[in-house]
Amino acid sequence: MKIKLWGVRGSLPTPILPAKSEQKIKNLLHKFVGFQKENSSSDVDEFVNSLPKYKVSGFGGNTACVQVSSEKQNLIIDGGSGIRRLGEILACGPCGAGQGEVHILMTHFHWDHLIGLPFFIPIFIPGNKIHIYSVQDDAEESFKTLFKKPNFPVPYEYLGADIIYHQLEPRKMVEFEDLKVTPYELDHPDPCWGYKIEHNGKTFSYCVDSEGTRVSRQDLGLDLPLYQNVDLMVFDAQYSFLEAAERVDWGHSSAPIGLDIAMREGVKETLFVHHDPAASDEHIAEVEEQTRSYYEAQLKSAAKQNKEVFEVDWHFAQEGEEYDL
Repeated sequence: MKIKLWGVRGSLPTPILPAKSEQKIKNLLHKFVGFQKENSSSDVDEFVNSLPKYKVSGFGGNTACVQVSSEKQNLIIDGGSGIRRLGEILACGPCGAGQGEVHILMTHFHWDHLIGLPFFIPIFIPGNKIHIYSVQDDAEESFKTLFKKPNFPVPYEYLGADIIYHQLEPRKMVEFEDLKVTPYELDHPDPCWGYKIEHNGKTFSYCVDSEGTRVSRQDLGLDLPLYQNVDLMVFDAQYSFLEAAERVDWGHSSAPIGLDIAMREGVKETLFVHHDPAASDEHIAEVEEQTRSYYEAQLKSAAKQNKEVFEVDWHFAQEGEEYDL
């Protein structure tokens, strides 16, 4: 099972401004001059590899879209702005010839999770079949509103592909060839559902958008399995811990909340996404360091109390990252 992150930004696409791009280039050039003097080397690759990735490429500006693929199946979670580039790639295959079939799992229908669909090439090509899955019963209504003037110039009736809607049952597993998918409820002001995807003994959990107001096993109740026996979890960390405390009921969480769950339930690896559009790459990196301090403090505290917690491999994710499970 392969997972690729096509969009990790939250709420609104966030392209880098020309002035910031120019300043980043200047900063890198100044650092390179210092690197040359210190290391007596002009190897560009060596220089780039010596820097934190975010200083070179940033965290990315596209909103939520994740691709999950296996030997037999290809699933997409959410249609944020990241789905546009994925659509361009799919259009180079059967989807471009009108012989493709696309399966999109929707967590919910907020704008940042829909915004890329009007620019998703396969949806305009006759012959393609676009399957939309959601627990909510208003998927078709949401899509028709999206492709409606004045929201978008191409009306829903003019879309070339056949769009087929499937309503999923809460917490009931559905098989997509060799992928097993189960929706679980997240903590969001509007109903929002995460997905647990299983394949060949490996498990991926997608937990975005969620405020993480339910943390204990008792409070999570029927949705606890979303966080259990998980190899890779993608978790909402739009805010720092302090920022989240000031934004109650906004529907987004912070990394320490996700880490608490991951350390208790034994999640092997956690990726934090849905970065705030108002947050610069530098701020996101700063919050990541704050989270690291929190994580290390939790490990030390557990050791002093002889309390068992699981060590978790985690980081704040960048757009374009890929994982094999």
